[in-house]
Amino acid sequence: MPTQHYFPSLPFSHEILCFIYIHPSIHFKGSNYKPPTMVMANPSLLLQSIFIIFLLPCLSWSCPEYQKQALLQFKSSVLAINSSLHTFDSWNSSSSCCLWNKVTCSSPSNSNSTSTSTATSSVVIELHLSNLSTQLMPSNLLAPLFFIRSLRVLDFSHNSISGQIPALGFGNLSNLVHLDLSSNWFNGSIPLQLFQLKYLWYLDMSSNSLSGELPEEIGNLTKLQQLSLSSNKFSNGVPSSILHLREFEELHLGNNSLSMEIPSDIGNLSNLSYLSLWKNKLTCGVPASMQKLNKLNSLYLEANLLTGEIPLWLFDFKDLQDLYLGGNNLTWNNNMKVVPKCRLLGLSLRSCGLQGDIPEWISTQTNLVVLILSHNKLSGSLPNALFRSSQLSTLSLSHNNFSGELPENIGDAKLLRILRLNRNSFSGPIPRSISRNSNLQILDLPYNRLSGNIFPVFDPQVNLLYADFSSNEFSGEVPTTFPPNIKALALGSNKFSRALPSNLTKLRNLRRLELQDNNISGELPNSLLQIPYLQVLNLRNNSLQGSIPKILSNLQNLRILDLSSNNLTGEIPIEFVNNLTGMIEASPIPTSQTSDFAVEISSSSKSFIIGIEVTELTVNWKKSKQGLSSHNIDMYFLLDLSNNQLSSEIPASLGALKALKMLNLSFNKFFGKIPTSFGDLQNVEGLDLSHNKLFGPIPFAFTKLQQLTTLDVSNNKLTGRIPIGGQMNTMADPNFYANNSGLCGFQIRVPCPGDLPPAPKLQEYDNKKEPWILLEAVGIGYPVGFLLTIGIIFVVGYFNPSPPSNSRHHHPHRLIRQRI
Repeated sequence: MPTQHYFPSLPFSHEILCFIYIHPSIHFKGSNYKPPTMVMANPSLLLQSIFIIFLLPCLSWSCPEYQKQALLQFKSSVLAINSSLHTFDSWNSSSSCCLWNKVTCSSPSNSNSTSTSTATSSVVIELHLSNLSTQLMPSNLLAPLFFIRSLRVLDFSHNSISGQIPALGFGNLSNLVHLDLSSNWFNGSIPLQLFQLKYLWYLDMSSNSLSGELPEEIGNLTKLQQLSLSSNKFSNGVPSSILHLREFEELHLGNNSLSMEIPSDIGNLSNLSYLSLWKNKLTCGVPASMQKLNKLNSLYLEANLLTGEIPLWLFDFKDLQDLYLGGNNLTWNNNMKVVPKCRLLGLSLRSCGLQGDIPEWISTQTNLVVLILSHNKLSGSLPNALFRSSQLSTLSLSHNNFSGELPENIGDAKLLRILRLNRNSFSGPIPRSISRNSNLQILDLPYNRLSGNIFPVFDPQVNLLYADFSSNEFSGEVPTTFPPNIKALALGSNKFSRALPSNLTKLRNLRRLELQDNNISGELPNSLLQIPYLQVLNLRNNSLQGSIPKILSNLQNLRILDLSSNNLTGEIPIEFVNNLTGMIEASPIPTSQTSDFAVEISSSSKSFIIGIEVTELTVNWKKSKQGLSSHNIDMYFLLDLSNNQLSSEIPASLGALKALKMLNLSFNKFFGKIPTSFGDLQNVEGLDLSHNKLFGPIPFAFTKLQQLTTLDVSNNKLTGRIPIGGQMNTMADPNFYANNSGLCGFQIRVPCPGDLPPAPKLQEYDNKKEPWILLEAVGIGYPVGFLLTIGIIFVVGYFNPSPPSNSRHHHPHRLIRQRI
């Protein structure tokens, strides 16, 4: 929201008057001007008049000394973090703080100062301190400002303040009417002291990391007219006390985790004109009480869990301009006849169950700036009337069943900035008139049946940033007829052939180039290095030949390089990896350079940002094809050279690519040992060296790979023990070690020679216990043995009396048997 001044600011004339008094000679000395006789008759009276007229305003516009010192202390704290700032150049001890940049003072007559300065002195009432620094600053840096209790407006938005919001500090600023802390890094909950600021009518804390519940005390701010808490982490429901705020005009609570229902009596907020609850977890339907919101101008309920039928009465609001209902479980009654009383600027009915042709009533909304009807079951051809609009800026009809050719008058929509028609059944060529859309920034046409070998020639001045023509039926040479400022070009999964054109280098601002799954032949051209900002290069599954150029390493920003499934030969040049700094160190990339795009759209009296998440980048990731979300693509680092004819030893310098998350060298002819330096790939999650001619052991350094989740070394000639320790203990799928010469280890359930169980050892006795054990054995065993022997003799003798002496020699064995 633009900064607004609510109180008189310092008139520029007072500064001039002070200057005139201090330097009277500039105007009078040596001048031919002759004052009137009456004034000249009494020169002292003239000087007194000058003193009264000029000096007193200078004194009256001096701020209190304690406020000046507080601001100087704040300046010192900020400069200690970012000394290069020039914002505070005018802040010095020799001038009044009322003359400083970003400071506004009251006029003497309006001053309510409680300081010891004169009753006519001014006080600081406004501080506009937005966009000071992008460096992280602690929230206690604000402490000096809390001594300036006369503040009525404090704007500290778009800085990098972190930590919790100082509770007691803001509680001191009891005169605040306008507080803007948006776009910082504040966390924790909202301090309750903020809800004691009884004069507050504007409160913006959006785009922070605040969390917890929205407190019921919010209902204490009875003068509040605008509240923005969007893009935080608030949870649970919308407090019912919010219904006490009868002065409410704008309520922004979007992009949180709010749940439960929209308050059923929200229609009692009779002054409400702007209601934003998008991207939460709100349930149930649209409350019927909303029909009472006669001043409603903008309604954002997009991306919740709302259910039920879309009410017809929503189109009865005469002032309604923005209606965003998509991304819920709401349903559109296709038999409902709609005669809108409103003139919409923005409409989203994404995933609302629309069927058949585009509803006829939409064609009556000739002022539409944004139209989003994606993820429905709409069919038929696109009406020409859509592109006759003089204001249409965003058109999204993706994920429907549209067919036929694109309208020839598509270029008539001069203000069109976003066109998304992906995942339909459009056919035929791209209309040449589309090149006349000088404002076009996003052109998203994948997954259709578009064809042809001639592309529109875009004017170099066109602002096109992203163009996706993948998964169609285009043929011929790879087109280069795009404007030089384009940042992402997706042409994969078509029928393009021939060699890569040399003039591809005129697209020198490309960050993302996708040409996978075509029939492109020839060698990799050296001219690719003339695209210096390239971060993603995907040439997978083509017919490229020759070797990998050494100078490809000059693409220092490369994060994803996929050359798999071609016919490349030779070795991986050592120079190839030396300069790939984008894969050596995982440094953050500015948002403007990633593959996500945000476009600012003006709708009604507001401007808002539409985030465009472009088509996923499909790569071989951990043994399967996966789509990498464009939203997080800057988190991925990948090098895939698999399925080629590359040979030689694997260069040890690959181990320097410490940012890599995925390295795939499988299905080549590499030989030699696995480089020990691979143990330095500290971020690697997937490593595939299968189907080569590698020999020797798996390096023990692999135990240092703490992020490793997939390792495949099958179909080589590896030998020795599979390393034990770290993530290697979890790499226990025998298939990933299969068909090697002599690997062993518990991971494949094959014991190594040193793993044979040891021979059993003789029992050893504790020397301290051995004598006692022996004595106990003798003491117990002797009497027991004696008694047992006597008992046996007695029993034997009792049952078998001795035979006569003359028979002993005839039966010797019987006696022995009886004794046994």
